[in-house]
Amino acid sequence: MFSAAPTPRRVLPPARAAADTDRTDRTETTAGPSGGPEGAEPPSPKSGSRNPFFDNAKYLAIVLVAMGHSWEPLTDGSRAAEALYMTVYAFHMPAFIIISGYFSRSFDMRKDRLQRLITGVAVPYVLFETAYAFFKRWADNDPGQPISLLDPWFLTWFLVALFIWRLTTPLWQIVRWPIPLAVAIAVLASVSPDIGDDLDLQRVLQFLPFFVLGLSLRAEHFAMVQRRAVRIASVPLFAAALVMAYWAAPRMTSAWFYHRDSAQELGTTWWIGAVMTLALFGCSIVLTACFFSWVPTRRTWFTVLGAGTLYGYLLHGFLAKGSRFWGWFDDYAWLHTPLGEIAVTLIAGAVVTALCTPPVRKVFRFAMEPTMAWAFRKDPADTARVRVSA
Repeated sequence: MFSAAPTPRRVLPPARAAADTDRTDRTETTAGPSGGPEGAEPPSPKSGSRNPFFDNAKYLAIVLVAMGHSWEPLTDGSRAAEALYMTVYAFHMPAFIIISGYFSRSFDMRKDRLQRLITGVAVPYVLFETAYAFFKRWADNDPGQPISLLDPWFLTWFLVALFIWRLTTPLWQIVRWPIPLAVAIAVLASVSPDIGDDLDLQRVLQFLPFFVLGLSLRAEHFAMVQRRAVRIASVPLFAAALVMAYWAAPRMTSAWFYHRDSAQELGTTWWIGAVMTLALFGCSIVLTACFFSWVPTRRTWFTVLGAGTLYGYLLHGFLAKGSRFWGWFDDYAWLHTPLGEIAVTLIAGAVVTALCTPPVRKVFRFAMEPTMAWAFRKDPADTARVRVSA
């Protein structure tokens, strides 16, 4: 760590009171009426508005998600693309999940919070899991593609995981050592091939430590990584990660970073799976801290887009998969040249940015942020209060 004296930076404000901190996490892979993976942000102490740091972090992370999906077809023919792909995959989803956990700290089984969990996570999962199945039937000429809510397809795994993680939040808040316990569960999952594919439980369990870590963080922890010394140190750390990924690219599969398979399913022994799970957890934490250190704390042109990351996350999946189904990367060889790779990266960033904008959110709010008041019983106490006030 460099010894440069830290420059004064605005300390991130504390999270809202319990009544406000539990807004449904969504992505971006999961923000107020927002549409992001993490829920409502803490307000600015002066204005009461959303904290721009978290919206900025969500937007930048969703851009990296989209870019990563665009690089996947390029990795077979480019070692550099594979190295960049592996490096980004080491931290972009952990960053989302940590923020999701941070904004789940006040979640309990209160009626209004359960309703938001259903309308903001469960309902979008059902709708988009169904939509993706029909899309694959049409775009991939696969009429046999099943509609199975027990087997998430492509991006929808995150919504299932978020639903389960959030329901378990009260349990993690009462155990003495939540992070070591979550890591132990992740390690055990990574060596248990019999878990199966139902609800993508391998991912739910292997990514669990990041959510629990988020539950354990406080505002001062995010401020800590924003110090100048951390920002400076992040440059050689990212460079070292890229060099290591370039070395590892022909020697290991990037499937390790998906956390969706056990070690045995990846063709190795159980003890290597345990070691890899621990090593990747440490690597992801370091790179996520580096990522957070460079996220602006001030309001920027893209801050408003951070409220729409759920939209960008779920909608860009149709184009990401469609590009494979329709053979774009096979039909246009120039996409596999350095100039083509840059073009693909810029297009992916532009597309997901457009999908996070307010007009798109307005059109698709019915699917991602439905109110569904008709589906829930009214609280008799609320009705009585209305009568009294009348």
